[in-house]
Amino acid sequence: MKIHIVKRDTCPFWKKCCYYAGAVLLALLLGAALLASMGVDPIAYYTRMFTMGTVGNKIAYKVWINYLKELVPLALTSVALSLAFKMKFWNIGGEGQFILGAIGAAFVAVKAGPILPGWLTLTLMCVAAMVVAGLYGLFVAALKVRFGTNETLMTLMLNYVALYVLIFLGEDKGAWNFFLDPDSLRPVFASFSDIISFPSIPMGDKFSLNICVVLTVLIGVLVYVYLKHTKHGYEIAVVGDSAGSAKYAGMKVNTIVLRTVFLSAALIGLAAAFKVGTAGILSTAITDDVGWTGIIVAWLSQLNTAVIFVVSALICVLHYGSTVAAATFSQVDSSFANMLQGVILFLVLAADFYTRFRVVIVKKGGKDNG
Repeated sequence: MKIHIVKRDTCPFWKKCCYYAGAVLLALLLGAALLASMGVDPIAYYTRMFTMGTVGNKIAYKVWINYLKELVPLALTSVALSLAFKMKFWNIGGEGQFILGAIGAAFVAVKAGPILPGWLTLTLMCVAAMVVAGLYGLFVAALKVRFGTNETLMTLMLNYVALYVLIFLGEDKGAWNFFLDPDSLRPVFASFSDIISFPSIPMGDKFSLNICVVLTVLIGVLVYVYLKHTKHGYEIAVVGDSAGSAKYAGMKVNTIVLRTVFLSAALIGLAAAFKVGTAGILSTAITDDVGWTGIIVAWLSQLNTAVIFVVSALICVLHYGSTVAAATFSQVDSSFANMLQGVILFLVLAADFYTRFRVVIVKKGGKDNG
């Protein structure tokens, strides 16, 4: 008996949806079994987690405000990573690019915030974050096109360089370090929330929508149009399919790689500026792991810009909702969401494999089965 993996000619859209939905359902069932083994009612836990504790909550609007604060950097980072991934440039450096973008934004906030008008300071924060993060990504792209270095390893290692730079800024009490609060006895990042902050749009008596949410959705639309309806987007697709074919067609592949990676990293820097400008302070945990989670979101979405927003929203429900549920169910740690997210990822990838290929079992002297 022999087992062969054969590529499917086609898979109907409805069948793909069924496979993916089944994978998510199976992951939830496995999570439910784990919860039950800990003596927790899975239905009660999932209800609490997926509603994020908003049912019967008089201050539910605050939950949604905090939820959107988590959603914005994750969605924008995932969209940014998808740009490079479509070109098969494996940008694993989202964390490092986010950190340097945050440092650049905080630098402008601290130095220019007390002097310049608010709108100008916010604009400069975004520009600084995009330039710093973009150049950090461009450095790796330049090494890739010039020397053929492995971008996966390079971007991965540079994550830790950026992280230790941030840790150094948060611990060195030297007189030069304007990032720290001079009035604190121990090293603490200075808050600038009273100096500068992204404005919100009032929606009703209590709820207000941060402008960063609107800007993130707008950027998502622009990226979708950029990829689907522009020459640059077409070039990214061609390079992703085959760099050799792109060169044969007369495309400047190196230029396309440099341009796209800079744009990818710059948008991650912009996400960092949104995060810093909303939080009003720099911190060693400023990324909330969006650089890593963004990779998962991009792949679960199959690099589809519109789907990225949907998956980002669901992932944020898992993270934020699990934190809320952990306050009610003490047996379950808030990191349960990370475990559930990992299970969902593997099962969805397995479902994706089955939509592309089929398993054929060949028996001796018999016909194919599969």
